[in-house]
Amino acid sequence: MLDCLDKKSGKSLYEQIYEDIRGDILSGRLSHGEKLPSKRAAAERFRVSVITVENAYSQLIAEGYVKAAERSGYYVQYSGGAVDVTVPRELREEPPEAEVSVPDTEEPSAFPFTVWARLMRSVLLEKGTALLRPVRHGGAEELCRAISDYLYRARGFYVPHERIIIGAGTEYLYNLLIQLLGRELVYGIENPGYEKLPKIYALNGVKCEHIPLDGDGMITQELEKKGVNVAHISPAHHYPTGIVMPISRRRELMDWVAGGEDRYIVEDDYDSEFRWSGKPVPTMSGMDGSGRVIYINTFSQTIAPSVRISYMCLSEELYRLWTQRLGFYSCPVPVFEQHTLARFISEGYFERHINRTKKRFRRIRELVLRMMEMFGGVTVSEENAGLHFTAEVRENAAGFIEACRECGLRVTEMSEYYTPRGSCGKGRYVVNYAGASEEKLSTFIASPPSGLIK
Repeated sequence: MLDCLDKKSGKSLYEQIYEDIRGDILSGRLSHGEKLPSKRAAAERFRVSVITVENAYSQLIAEGYVKAAERSGYYVQYSGGAVDVTVPRELREEPPEAEVSVPDTEEPSAFPFTVWARLMRSVLLEKGTALLRPVRHGGAEELCRAISDYLYRARGFYVPHERIIIGAGTEYLYNLLIQLLGRELVYGIENPGYEKLPKIYALNGVKCEHIPLDGDGMITQELEKKGVNVAHISPAHHYPTGIVMPISRRRELMDWVAGGEDRYIVEDDYDSEFRWSGKPVPTMSGMDGSGRVIYINTFSQTIAPSVRISYMCLSEELYRLWTQRLGFYSCPVPVFEQHTLARFISEGYFERHINRTKKRFRRIRELVLRMMEMFGGVTVSEENAGLHFTAEVRENAAGFIEACRECGLRVTEMSEYYTPRGSCGKGRYVVNYAGASEEKLSTFIASPPSGLIK
């Protein structure tokens, strides 16, 4: 470990601690099972606050390098050896909870109509008739450059703008991926998982295998057993279980994809922006040395569901294949919207919008968790990332579901996401609070309706 921290380096203190411990683990200086200093001992050593050390340890736990044992301490969990992982360039100390919980004066969850309208007018005035001309098949260069810069800044990996493909929603991109990679391949999807995926694969006439999960995500051995070529995963925050895939499982999957021809990973990073402590978990694309990881993300989750603009990032080899096979396709997203979104990103409005949205959802999340505590027999898990978590309900399930829906929460039993449907997940619920009402939650907590809570 470091003997001291450089307070003038430009890096946050918790980032320096995190990077130092991670480096010691990857190099083998800290071995599997070795105990780390307690938070208080580390804080005294580095002359920082306990919360700074806690933030560093929390990030290491989130990425799977370290595990916490109750009443025992923190231990090294990863044992896979060196691996190249890129991380975001800009990290920030987490502000104190008291500062985070202060409400904004405007509604941060609302679509930024005023800003969007102004950008649309400026695009119309400055571009003029140029908006009527066709753009490159992958999408407007201005938007692809803005996305490339954002990914390097916020997600820690670089992809040249010309290898970014713009699509009208992720479902559109999934269909094109099948055409790009081929219908003769076997596609593996997470079970339980996103219910639209098997329908899309079925309609395209490809063989689709449902791969079971354990506590770390998709089970790599099952990919080998079922002869899968393409593993479709959401490692940053799985839907619906909420699992954040640890570095050990990511390493296994990277070894799997490099272990045979015609193997690929589709990394769906759909809500990685919404983490409630620390920084975003690094992408698998940032680990990719084989050119076999295809990164997909969407603006529907971060801006508004009606913004049907998504994108995917291809390796150099896959982009050449794309040009040969699918280069005749025109980009389906209107050029006007692409240029508006490009300015929304490049001028900093997108990240400010995310920050406002995160503040609002942080408040809602705290209210929802307080509401969960009012029900006896409810155990919450995977609540530290994304806009949903899971809840095991052991009693009064009907009252629990009714109360959640009364407050605008979407509640679905986990069994609905398994194939075959209903084969597992009874008594466990997916609680989505993206559409929750802050006012209704506060009212419910202050005065719960009689009969709902027993």
